[in-house]
Amino acid sequence: MFYVYIIYSEKLNCFYIGTTDDVGLRILEHNSGVYIDSFTLKGIPWTHFLSISGLGSKQAYAIEKHIKQMKSKKYIHDLLEHPEIINRLKLKFG
Repeated sequence: MFYVYIIYSEKLNCFYIGTTDDVGLRILEHNSGVYIDSFTLKGIPWTHFLSISGLGSKQAYAIEKHIKQMKSKKYIHDLLEHPEIINRLKLKFG
């Protein structure tokens, strides 16, 4: 099972969207600085904002790409506030 996860950096006032099979471990990696050339190194600490679970690999990457293409903090907040949007995305990219 794969997840699309969204984390937030107050320091940068921005969101980061990714795909993983282990959200907890992935957030720990973002916050540990294990990847020294990564964008997320600049935003530590990152906090969990939202996860979309129960996805296949192709579906997760398609949803991640869609959210990134929206380029909208409002859309990301809408995903949290309106779970029906997530359900539609799962159907669309299923």
